[in-house]
Amino acid sequence: MESMRELPPLLVRADADTLRGSGHVMRCLALAQAWRERGGRAVFLSRCDNEVLRQRIQAAGADFVPLTTDESPGAELDATLSSVKSVNASLVVLDGYDFNLDYQIALRAAGCRLMVIDDTVRLPRYETDFLLNQNLGAERLNYVCNARACRLLGPKYAMLRREFVSWRSRLHTVPEMGRKILVTMGGSDPDNVTLKVIHALRQLQNARLQIRVVAGPANPHLDKLRDVAAGFPGRIELLAAVPDMAALMVWADLAISGAGSTCWELACLGLPAVTLVLAENQRSIAAELGAVGTVLNLGWHEKVPLERLANSVDALLYSSFRRLRMSQTGRALVDGKGADRVVFELSKRDCAKVA
Repeated sequence: MESMRELPPLLVRADADTLRGSGHVMRCLALAQAWRERGGRAVFLSRCDNEVLRQRIQAAGADFVPLTTDESPGAELDATLSSVKSVNASLVVLDGYDFNLDYQIALRAAGCRLMVIDDTVRLPRYETDFLLNQNLGAERLNYVCNARACRLLGPKYAMLRREFVSWRSRLHTVPEMGRKILVTMGGSDPDNVTLKVIHALRQLQNARLQIRVVAGPANPHLDKLRDVAAGFPGRIELLAAVPDMAALMVWADLAISGAGSTCWELACLGLPAVTLVLAENQRSIAAELGAVGTVLNLGWHEKVPLERLANSVDALLYSSFRRLRMSQTGRALVDGKGADRVVFELSKRDCAKVA
């Protein structure tokens, strides 16, 4: 690698709310952590009214600049261009579904380099210096980009926050009988799939199970979940605004998770998982990870009966062989160094690699 040098300011444009969840912001936070470690300033320009997420951004040493939720697309672009000037950012990261081709062209025309993070080939064309898709199978997707765009494709670029990298050195143990279950449906869970999972787990007969349910920082159903969890004292523990998800993943024997960016965290730490698809953009992630055996993918959450969910979890708890194989596959797929690889590519003065 090239010699270390101070990095220029980085401007991240990503939002988090009940509908979008927090995945865009959280993976960009991993990038900001790695950027800061190399001496660069990181600034988030975001629609995010959740105080917990704001505190996490600021605790990582990044600056937070709020955007109002009622700005028109044109006004929002003007605000972004204004922030580029005020921050003196030579590099902008876009992570979200609202940044179209015109948005990208305008930013590049302003004289800064651009990285677009994309999961689904949502646009017919991209005008960017760097295109990042950290998902399995991204190398096979047909991205149409400007000729010199640097494409960062696949799980080797999965950007994980530093707490996951720190915990990875501790090898995940796979007990003969699994008893510790972690439930996490992402940052918001607008459809309250978490409640469905709790009802399914109630069908399991093993009285020695320990169940920890995480409600994300933007979850609108916290009061309802508290009421339900209170009916099972000593068996179901509800946790909100968890500061260290990595520690919980190390604690657990099995996770029940949405099929979003959490899957890369689970894989990195070697925690086997049953996944439910919560949004359209999760379908391909769940299918690819299920095909290689990192997770047991049950598909779209509304179409999974409680009995099937309960039976699938129960079978995995009793099969140490399957859980060990899933753990090993996940760790081999995601090594936790993705954010550092992305920073290395972004820090180059020129990147003409084309996949």
